[in-house]
Amino acid sequence: MVRPALRSRSLRRVKTRTPGGRTIVRYEKRKPNAARCAICGRVLNGVPRLRPVDLRKLPKTARRPERPYGGYLCPQCLARLLKDAARSMSGV
Repeated sequence: MVRPALRSRSLRRVKTRTPGGRTIVRYEKRKPNAARCAICGRVLNGVPRLRPVDLRKLPKTARRPERPYGGYLCPQCLARLLKDAARSMSGV
């Protein structure tokens, strides 16, 4: 029997082969949900599904797309936002 902290179903079970040939079960935290657009709720491409600890180990350019609002808005909503801003600026 594993220790009580590992009996929780919030941890996922991963079967791993050891160098000695045995198969053991490791317990890992589950992946978080995918990042979503703040306006339309679409899943954001280019944003990895990692735990915050693993996300900090990545370079900044691998954490989110390099464009305005990258990692916060999808490209379609960003284009709409910029068009609306340009329209409102030209009307003044």
